[in-house]
Amino acid sequence: MAKVMVRYWAAAKAAAGVAEEAYDAATLGEALGAVRERHPGELTRVLLRCSFLVDGDPVGTREHETVRLADGGTVEVLPPFAGG
Repeated sequence: MAKVMVRYWAAAKAAAGVAEEAYDAATLGEALGAVRERHPGELTRVLLRCSFLVDGDPVGTREHETVRLADGGTVEVLPPFAGG
């Protein structure tokens, strides 16, 4: 199991009430499941609209359960941004 930092941006940060927090998870799917358990409610709804970066690489359409996390890695939670 990897220890990763999950960083929230914009609406995800507002819904979580924190900018970042640590999780133990082997995959992105496990990490997001733990996020949903810790923050039921608005953040769970925001996550449905988010894209994710794992260690700077876009996850895209890959199944979250197949995206392996490295110990000391970072998951960026990116809601859609307005503006240009």
